Amino acid sequence: MKSSLHKYAPAGLILALLASLSAIGFAIVQRSFTLPVQISVSLAVIGVALFVLLDPQKTREILTGRQARYSSNALVLALAFSGILIALNYLVYTRAPRWDLTEDQQHTLAKETLETLKSLQEPVVAEAYYSSRFPSTTAQDLLESYKYNANGKFSYEFIDPEKDPVRARSANVTRDGTIVLKQGNRSEQVTYASEADLTSALVRLANPGKRAVYFLIGHGEYSPDDPGDRSYSEIKSLLSAKNYTVNTLNLLATRNVPEDALALIIAGPDKPVSTEEISLIQAYLDRGGSLIYLAEPTIVTHFGETEDPLATYLEKQWGIRLGQDMVIDLNYNPPSVAVSAKYAQHPITERMYNLAVVMPSARSVSPVQIEGNDVQSYVLTETAQNSWAEKDFNSLRNNQAAFNPEQDVAGPVGLAIAATNSKANARVVVIGDSDFASNRNYAQYGNGDFLINAIDWAAKQENLINLTPKKTTQRILILRNNITLGVILLTTVFLIPGLTLVAGILVWIQRRRRG
Repeated sequence: MKSSLHKYAPAGLILALLASLSAIGFAIVQRSFTLPVQISVSLAVIGVALFVLLDPQKTREILTGRQARYSSNALVLALAFSGILIALNYLVYTRAPRWDLTEDQQHTLAKETLETLKSLQEPVVAEAYYSSRFPSTTAQDLLESYKYNANGKFSYEFIDPEKDPVRARSANVTRDGTIVLKQGNRSEQVTYASEADLTSALVRLANPGKRAVYFLIGHGEYSPDDPGDRSYSEIKSLLSAKNYTVNTLNLLATRNVPEDALALIIAGPDKPVSTEEISLIQAYLDRGGSLIYLAEPTIVTHFGETEDPLATYLEKQWGIRLGQDMVIDLNYNPPSVAVSAKYAQHPITERMYNLAVVMPSARSVSPVQIEGNDVQSYVLTETAQNSWAEKDFNSLRNNQAAFNPEQDVAGPVGLAIAATNSKANARVVVIGDSDFASNRNYAQYGNGDFLINAIDWAAKQENLINLTPKKTTQRILILRNNITLGVILLTTVFLIPGLTLVAGILVWIQRRRRG
């Protein structure tokens, strides 16, 4: 019986070997002692036990023979070598030196960032809200660099907002990939993992001055305080999470734009802003203020035939024309909804992650050349080709809108413009729709991001610190022909590993002959 079973003993060793390899593989991939690792380790032990039970004579020879003595010596050397490696790894882990060997020092923080980290008076904790579906490698590397250079004043943790929605909600996180920096009872949000954004947020966190923005009221605008759908209360929450103080302003009553106003927001007025208010707004912009105007097609307001003093002022002084029309976009259903199809290179749009802005009812916004002023404007976003700005309001009311090349403006149609006045250091953003950022629509695609980015830029909060630029040296390997590719493949994949395998086989054969 025993003589017939001992021939199956090597199967036990094979099982143990395969199970050990599986355990190592699962442990490397899963990085924890999970159930697959436990099962693999158990199978490895069972395989060794089977070998011992089925062939005890071979087991005694292995443990007591000359091969056992050689094996014990090898085991001692292996244990000593492993101990040295463990000690070295512990020293490197606890006191890890870093060297940036890239030619352009791409993995070294800018000197402005290092100075900011050095000047931290209180510890900063970064909460990175990244789900498993959102890439986090860049953010983790960046946060680790901040931690390494902060002398214990900076730490971070990653939180999955899908697994811990309560914590994400309490931090006012509404978007995957958001980093919340906390210092004491203050916090700052960063929605793009870049060194410039993180360092700017640290500067704001360390200098918690008031950052006030005002929503104009009195003309039927969207209010940041109302709880309903026709409200900007969700936008107010996002701004508050970024340490803005959000107020309302009735210029008809106060007759003055407060000195602390970083930006004045006019969101979808139902009636025109008066000429007297325009004078107050102009005075505010002349002293370096900022304005965000979210307009609506007059067909959906109560403007009627009344002149719009604000539109007139923007066209004459800022070169921004609001069309007496409504955008029709055949790429969307219903076509009265305009969708952004193209973004300009601008701080407001460069971090939109190519997310579209969906505007339920929009009017065209276009630049007008003005000679002799200090205004520079940028068309932020446009519709696609298959669209136009419809000027026949009667056809819109009758749902019979059709493109008229003699009257209408062919697409692509501008939906938003940002402008700067270099002399007054003033900024203006004009968007042809206001519904897109209401409580009902702000969470669609990039709607909320677009308005928050516009407010950040207008309030001059998008980049508080200018980091030392780094030039990237690009090196390109040009492979001339398929023969070159074949030689590289043969050498690296077959020849070098093959020579190593042959050398190992020859050594094994020589040892077998000697022993």
